[in-house]
Amino acid sequence: MSAADPTRLSINQMTVRQLSLSELTGACARLGVTGVGLWREPVRLYGVEAAAKLVRDAGLAVTTLCRGGFFTTAPDLDDNRAAIDEAAALGTDTLVLVSGGLPPGGRDLGAARERIADALAELAPYAAERGVRLAIEPLHPMYAADRCAVSTLDQALALAERFPASQVGVVVDTYHVWWDDRAPAAVARAGAQGRLHSFQVADWTTPLPEGVLNGRGQLGDGCVDLRSWRERVDAAGYAGPVEVELFNDALWARDGAEVLEETVRRYAEHVL
Repeated sequence: MSAADPTRLSINQMTVRQLSLSELTGACARLGVTGVGLWREPVRLYGVEAAAKLVRDAGLAVTTLCRGGFFTTAPDLDDNRAAIDEAAALGTDTLVLVSGGLPPGGRDLGAARERIADALAELAPYAAERGVRLAIEPLHPMYAADRCAVSTLDQALALAERFPASQVGVVVDTYHVWWDDRAPAAVARAGAQGRLHSFQVADWTTPLPEGVLNGRGQLGDGCVDLRSWRERVDAAGYAGPVEVELFNDALWARDGAEVLEETVRRYAEHVL
């Protein structure tokens, strides 16, 4: 695939969560989108094996499964092993990890990251046996307390580098890392190590909504230079899918097929 190949586009299921899985796969196939990123909860409701067949029959690939993680407060390693098994059954080699924030009453981010490392040590060999890579996603610092103590690509790599690159790598999500002037060097470092396991795009718009979780902007609506980030990961050796992952109440309130078509257009305009 060339660096700007439009067939690299993948649509994360949450971008148009108002569409059923069958509606999503059908619409993606009609629009020439070749991949989907799936989430465990709706996949489990549909049935993991049935979902895998649906995606295959539509001629699509599952680019990632979200999510494992939440290792810092009574981590459920059995559930994470189940997530790994589900990823393997769906045919994706990438399980995205949202690692977890501070434990209740906690203030030590370093200690929280060590808990994450301990969990990775338990899970990485299990995942490798099943052909699944664990992909640590750093989240914007506004999520450090409650969702993810890993806020930068440097922090994610510091954890990943304790393990073989074939087992643990990172996710580069523009929404979470666009602000960090050290991130470009970290992208190059991750690429040199073979640890760029997923690339996700979303824009940053203000004002953020109350609660901030569902504030990811449609491509081109905000201040992130999305094309430059795509060029940056490509230059680091990444040739995999470009996954659009949006959490946005206004987009979810609209017709899902319309949003999907708009997203495909915006990808061509702002990412390619």
